Amino acid sequence: MTPEQPNSPHNAHNGHSDGNGHSPVDGTGTAVTGAGTSQDQRTAEGEGAQTLTTRQGHPLTNNQNLRTLGNRGPALLEQYAFLEKISHFDRERVPERVVHARGAGAHGVFEAYGKVGDEPIEKYTRAKLFNTTGKQTPVFVRFSTVGHGGHSPETLRDPRGFAVKFYTEDGNWDLVGNNLKVFFIRDAMKFPDLIHSQKPDPVTNRQSGERIFDFICNTPEAMHMVSFLFSPWGIPANYRQMQGSGVNTYKWVNDKGEAVLVKYHWEPLQGIKNLTAPEAEAIQAKNFNHATQDLFEAIDRGDFPQWELLVQIMSDDEHPELDFDPLDDTKIWPQEQFPWRAVGKMTLNRNPENYFAEVEQSAFGTGVLVDGLDFSDDKMLQGRTFSYSDTQRYRVGTNYLQLPINAPKKHVATNQRDGQMAYHVDAAPGQNNHINYEPSSLNGLKEAPRTAPDHMPQYSGRVMRQTIDRQNNFQQAGERYRLHEDWERDDLINNMVGALADASHRVSDKMVELCTNCDPDWGRRLADGLAAARNGQPARGGNQQNEGRQERAVAQAEAQGHEAKPY
Repeated sequence: MTPEQPNSPHNAHNGHSDGNGHSPVDGTGTAVTGAGTSQDQRTAEGEGAQTLTTRQGHPLTNNQNLRTLGNRGPALLEQYAFLEKISHFDRERVPERVVHARGAGAHGVFEAYGKVGDEPIEKYTRAKLFNTTGKQTPVFVRFSTVGHGGHSPETLRDPRGFAVKFYTEDGNWDLVGNNLKVFFIRDAMKFPDLIHSQKPDPVTNRQSGERIFDFICNTPEAMHMVSFLFSPWGIPANYRQMQGSGVNTYKWVNDKGEAVLVKYHWEPLQGIKNLTAPEAEAIQAKNFNHATQDLFEAIDRGDFPQWELLVQIMSDDEHPELDFDPLDDTKIWPQEQFPWRAVGKMTLNRNPENYFAEVEQSAFGTGVLVDGLDFSDDKMLQGRTFSYSDTQRYRVGTNYLQLPINAPKKHVATNQRDGQMAYHVDAAPGQNNHINYEPSSLNGLKEAPRTAPDHMPQYSGRVMRQTIDRQNNFQQAGERYRLHEDWERDDLINNMVGALADASHRVSDKMVELCTNCDPDWGRRLADGLAAARNGQPARGGNQQNEGRQERAVAQAEAQGHEAKPY
């Protein structure tokens, strides 16, 4: 997510603009767009020219929150505006992933400890992959960068994806997360907006700090993520030496149907290493595939990377004693209150034989859970659960689960048929192949017996679209700023100054205000750095990736280019 900087405001529009950022309008009240098409500009009563609507023309009165039962969730499926928004977003890129496009992967094994910390794991979950000491489950892991394209440098500032597919005896479990333990937003309604702000400008096709921070400065919950992402934690040294996190809150369910909330953490036994921006630039100048190469060559020489899987456990209630909502994925559960408990170890020991077949076509989903694992009411999790699998059906195809990399390593028998690129039928031995429905008395498929009770949470509340009560957007961000070492704080300030130096003062001033709310020293240093940068002075510690530097690079390429004769 290392941004290019925006053009200055007076250069931000092309010849199709009237100078105020509006498309010219012909005599019929119809706007003429740069693509040569026209768009009806009639508005309903109470609407303005910039009123946000759906593709159906419905005015959108709340673009911030899902409709939920109470402001903590769960979310309801019948909200058309969200389904239309996220479904369109899932289909915005062909054929590359919309997010997590650049990736590397490896096969391995997960070995269970048979306990959670010092307790019997059966107390909390009946998931079979955890229940026996030494039990081994095959895994496939895909690491990735989030916001950039499939061939982008692996040194760019960006969260890293950390997705693990467990091929368990009860079917697949996908633990889909990132290297950082928090996220920018807490409601899935905002996910397309977040990613749009980090993707290139639709006019210039360049990323810009102004676009990124314009979204962030109007989304205070993102400040905790900013405290990590713009520090060295935003550029892991490689994939082997970075943490992983499920980010969202899940549930564990035991054989009595009782549930607890759980968060997952991968801790690298190789240690953790991050890079400053100047260090990353120097590496990128030599090798923009360095992390993929590092992972492949380490496994190839037998230096198998390992991670320990640890969990935090919390009772499934609102926890009014906390100053944040435990389902808010912009927050970290304090380790002193909810200790990390080890449940197993993962070893990556085999490289892919074909990158496309195994890494590119691998498909993960937050809804892929086995018995004993369940969803929480986390509003981001519920939105992601629809989006992930919907994206895979679009990107890879209707029958993506028949591909070897995605197929479970066990019996599969369904009544699903046909669709693009189906190459076998999920039928059982001896099944009547004429019967592709259930129930049937003619030797069709039968439901599996229930061996343990369902988890049945009880809800009572009003359906609404509202933000959660305990937002507390600044405390943990300020704590993280103060926990950073001096060199990490220096890098954080320099990176933010570089991204904001040429942004609108409306954006940069709001960012200074938000940083001050997190920690007064953070706000003061950012303000001082921006003032120095705008006066042409280098920020303390150097490393300003501002527009002036990038413009110089453009001019340098022309000035130093070697002339050649035509042929």
